[in-house]
Amino acid sequence: MTKLLIHAKKYRKQIFLGPFFKFLEAVFELFLPLLMARLVDEGINAHNPTVIWQMMGLMVLLSVVGLGCAVICQYYSSIASQGFGTELRNQLMKKINQLSFSQLNQFGTDSLITRSTNDINQLQLALAMLIRLVVRAPFLSIGAVVMAFSIDWQAGLLFLLILPVFCLLLFVIIRGSVPLYKKAQKLLDKVNQLVEQNLSGVRVIRAYAGENREEHQFANSTEDLANVSKRVNNLSAILTPATTLILNLGILALFAQGAPWVNSGRLAQGEVLALVNYMNQMLLALIVVSNLVVIFTRAAASAQRVNEVLATETVNTLNNVSWYVSDEATPDAKGTKIQFDQVDFRYGTNYGLALEDISFTIEPGMTVGITGATGSGKTTLTQLMAGFYPVTRGDLFIDQVPVNEYPPQILVEKIAQVPQKAVLFSGTIKENLQWGKADATDKECWQALEIAQAADFVRALPEQLETMIFEGGHNLSGGQRQRLTIARALIKKAPLLILDDSLSALDYQTDLHLRQGLQQAKTGTVIIISQRISSIQNADLILVMAEGRLVAQGRHQDLAVNSPTYQAILASQKEGVAND
Repeated sequence: MTKLLIHAKKYRKQIFLGPFFKFLEAVFELFLPLLMARLVDEGINAHNPTVIWQMMGLMVLLSVVGLGCAVICQYYSSIASQGFGTELRNQLMKKINQLSFSQLNQFGTDSLITRSTNDINQLQLALAMLIRLVVRAPFLSIGAVVMAFSIDWQAGLLFLLILPVFCLLLFVIIRGSVPLYKKAQKLLDKVNQLVEQNLSGVRVIRAYAGENREEHQFANSTEDLANVSKRVNNLSAILTPATTLILNLGILALFAQGAPWVNSGRLAQGEVLALVNYMNQMLLALIVVSNLVVIFTRAAASAQRVNEVLATETVNTLNNVSWYVSDEATPDAKGTKIQFDQVDFRYGTNYGLALEDISFTIEPGMTVGITGATGSGKTTLTQLMAGFYPVTRGDLFIDQVPVNEYPPQILVEKIAQVPQKAVLFSGTIKENLQWGKADATDKECWQALEIAQAADFVRALPEQLETMIFEGGHNLSGGQRQRLTIARALIKKAPLLILDDSLSALDYQTDLHLRQGLQQAKTGTVIIISQRISSIQNADLILVMAEGRLVAQGRHQDLAVNSPTYQAILASQKEGVAND
């Protein structure tokens, strides 16, 4: 956790002053039993009203000042812990946005969500407890023993006798509960994963009538979490009654030993009461210490998980700082040149090749179609172009520059991509379009919507561009969502436009009008991934993929004659039309 405290450097003042004021409160608290002893012995027993009022006044004063110190400490701990959590959460989110797709796949979405929420909450709690209790609890425990010795050394030995008994009890409980806390944390991760999975896939679950199966799986996971939580809570619950038992035995021992001492005049009645109070202070402080151990143990596990993300080296690094400030980095309005030279790619060391020996060249301004069977590597090709993954072998150039040498901010400006799944965000239609261009005007929005064949249905909406979109765009049809994502990419006016099977939800006429609009808009280099031959047959170049290999490339007329794979795709679609 110490590595993460660098994110709390803005709150060094609060982290220092908070424990200081808590220390003052503990000091005042230690003096209260001594004042009470004087109140009893020199005031009440001696029938001295002056001492009674003096001691009562001092006790009230120390209590009020101690309360003020405690409030100040609480205030500082809240500022520091919440600020630390906010800063750490922002840094974690920034790091997550810098991770490559392969690294995101390695961590998993559910795990990253849990680390950004539950784990950071644990760290916030740990810092708050560090400020509020780490100084106070040990000081009170040790201070109570010291004050007991100052009253009577034999009574102090009784305190030292009880202390190891209590520490042994703490050790047994902590040793049994900490592993259970770790197990509960893992089970909580699993429950969070199931919740996210069910919410994101609710339509698929209902489509396949899988509600009962998912409910049963979720019930089993929550039952496992509940069972572990019960075990750890039952074990932790032993602490309070056991502490009370030790406390009462210690008090009984004090009274049993103190009574003869009082009769003999060795101790006064008030001193015995002070010793009882110090016994209470010591044992209650040790209970706090035991809780701190559990909190810090859980925080240590959370810190390790957060550090794992923050310490991950990003794949996209700035290898060459000389070229990208030159004119070569300026997007070309005519389009982008792309060169694949014997490229191999695999998603991980334990996976087979997703692409093998891919070589082709796309000249600026060309319209390129990519087709092939499902799983043939079409989308993977475009993900390599966008720099989402590094190539395993071979060379990939964007405008004569190796793609791995592009800083992400430069490569992003060159490419506008419409993914297979139409993703929209909560907000208005205009705000979603402005993801492509932050300062896009209404005129630019309508131009992009016209080309994407979305202007008509947006105009039909009561609030048009200001229409609110639900999370994920679930208040729109599939075709409407897809056309809006295309418009979002078009408004960017990047030299390379990638449509990754983005026309599948469109009818043939809308598909045709959209492609005609792209040609008229002169959008630069356009790559269209599609299973429909009609969507790509007029392309300048068609790439035919099969099982991760480029089996043919050329124009439609040539491939229809020379490529068996392309012929099979073409024939299957003609048969489908004929059967209809």
